[in-house]
Amino acid sequence: MAPRLLVLSNGHGEDLIALRVLHALHRRRPELEIHVLPLVGEGGAFAAAEAAGELRRVGPRRRLPSGGFSNQSLRGLLRDLAAGVLGLSWQQWRLVRRWGRGGDPVLAVGDLLPLLLAWCSGAPYGFIGTPKSDYTWRSGPGASPLADAYHRLKGSEWDPWEWALMAARHCRLVAVRDRLTARGLRSHGVAALAPGNPMMDGLDPDPLPPDLARHRRLVLLAGSRMPEALGNLERLLTALDGLPPAPQPWLVLAATGSRPSPDELAPLLRRRGLEPRPLPAGTGAAAAWGRSGLLLLVGPGCFGAWAGWGEVGLAAAGTATEQLVGLGIPALSLPGPGPQFKLGFARRQSRLLGGSVGVCRSGRELANGLLRLLREPQRRRRLGLIGRRRMGPPGGGEALAALVDARLLAPAPATGTVAR
Repeated sequence: MAPRLLVLSNGHGEDLIALRVLHALHRRRPELEIHVLPLVGEGGAFAAAEAAGELRRVGPRRRLPSGGFSNQSLRGLLRDLAAGVLGLSWQQWRLVRRWGRGGDPVLAVGDLLPLLLAWCSGAPYGFIGTPKSDYTWRSGPGASPLADAYHRLKGSEWDPWEWALMAARHCRLVAVRDRLTARGLRSHGVAALAPGNPMMDGLDPDPLPPDLARHRRLVLLAGSRMPEALGNLERLLTALDGLPPAPQPWLVLAATGSRPSPDELAPLLRRRGLEPRPLPAGTGAAAAWGRSGLLLLVGPGCFGAWAGWGEVGLAAAGTATEQLVGLGIPALSLPGPGPQFKLGFARRQSRLLGGSVGVCRSGRELANGLLRLLREPQRRRRLGLIGRRRMGPPGGGEALAALVDARLLAPAPATGTVAR
């Protein structure tokens, strides 16, 4: 029988990270049967790989009202409970338990939820811990005294119950996003590694079309969770209304995922006073909108090609913002009502990235900060360098795939048996 692997992932950003690793793993082990259980949402990031025969999505999937961020507000939790999150979690738990009885390995990507489910399977498992970094309390702007003191007392942002799951006998691999975090976990008996950050894999910007070189270029990241993404986009565009006329026209690169779609964006853009424009050659944009002195391009799936074109990012997103600053492009964020991109999330992101993302409390503050960044190229380069250092170079997907192959897919060591 062909070897099998079950992958648990709990969010859109985690899905993208898992996908980088699974692409590399498929190249190493084309005979491997990869089953993916998205714990949050419908796992749309895996659709193309599934169509290509690289993997198969399994289990119950449902789009929750909170988008997987019910832990950030009581309202979000109550809405998820009303939408049946407990029943969904129960079905997912039963699937993982059935899988574990077969003894095939499990790879958890994310935080506590997939880690706990992998442990519950009774099968050998590995864990790629994506969201937590000790950088968030060791350095960066915007101190949080109580949270910082708590993490300093522990010596790690991960919690004791998470250490226990990572140090369990049938956990064969723990990989985290940076060496600082791995060192903190090792001090608590967890054999954590930091082989690289797969978030930076596959980002190969296209050459900038010559017709766009005369523009001041902004990458706009509004997130992918609906309807929050539409509200994020409208707030960011409203902030741009406060910009003074410039000698060079503005180019706004609205890099989106499958949602919001160009059709979903059209009413909002008309309301903001933009009108359809011809598509510029060589951009790959799905739609172009403009008004005097400003051109906005809508590009579903264009983030990788467009990210390197930007001078500054305007952000209300998670993973994409981290990837953008990892390319050396500083950003300004504008938190909103959530459920994901709220003030607390934005501040934590800024600390994680060493201030290469500046948190703004109003549209006016964002417009002023943008003008300052554009006028000070040296400051942009300094912040960009911090972002590159915090995110690390590409190649993490290949390194993690090699570890999964060696530690999860190889025969179990002869010195012991795997717990069932």
